[in-house]
Amino acid sequence: MHTAFTTTTRGLERESFPMRLFEKAKKFGVWNPSDIDLTQDREDWLRMSSAEQTLILHLTALFQAGEEAVTLDLLPLIMTIAKEGRLEEEMFLTTFLFEEAKHTDFFARFLYEVTGNPTDLARFHTDAYKRLFYEALPEALNRLHTDTSAEAQLRASATYNMIVEGVLAETGYHAFFSMLERNQLMPGMQKGISLLKQDESRHIAYGLHLLTRLITTNPELFDALEDQMNMLLMSSIKIIAEIFAQYDPVPFGLEESEFVDYATTQFAHRMEKLEQARDGIPA
Repeated sequence: MHTAFTTTTRGLERESFPMRLFEKAKKFGVWNPSDIDLTQDREDWLRMSSAEQTLILHLTALFQAGEEAVTLDLLPLIMTIAKEGRLEEEMFLTTFLFEEAKHTDFFARFLYEVTGNPTDLARFHTDAYKRLFYEALPEALNRLHTDTSAEAQLRASATYNMIVEGVLAETGYHAFFSMLERNQLMPGMQKGISLLKQDESRHIAYGLHLLTRLITTNPELFDALEDQMNMLLMSSIKIIAEIFAQYDPVPFGLEESEFVDYATTQFAHRMEKLEQARDGIPA
């Protein structure tokens, strides 16, 4: 039973970081995938070579399943924060589920209207991809149903916010822009990816906030965080390698080293912030 309510006791902390993110989500996060014009994307698709189409399908299949996975697996984190009475954080987290579902909708619409709704896209889900999205992500998030400890929260956020969003998704955005923006192709996909990236930047910022809070109050957990991050980075790099191994030559002139470097740079940025939290350096 409830014994009191935040908004009728202390009130909302409007200047808190989660509430500032909530304001940004209300302002920038309300976009409709159905409003994005994919007419030119379809025309560009029909002019692409078979190899180019396959690579576009490949990356889209990874994003599509990834967005669906986080939509399915996110609720335990929201519930954990809610049970702790962190209303400002919970309010912002309500936007996560809406946005992940919206991203799932966007890629599904692209597949249906642009590529002709191909089937069996799971063929692009390699062993490394499955280890992360079929196993590690749901395992880390669903553990929160029975274990809401600081360590369990830390592992969940590290997996979801730092690796899935902060490393792999960011690298995937870079790949889409490298293929499409450089070649002036698929303006609808470019717009959708730009909006997705904006949404995910807020998710990553919250993940850093959550992990900073957990590390500050539980500094002994930093080693567990570092182990989780390093283990999942290796999976991420393997996913990139498995993509490039399937193409010779790689369409659009993409080079594996560029994307491995990009992924490791994103990882280093996240770890630097977390190390500062461990060392008590203000964000």
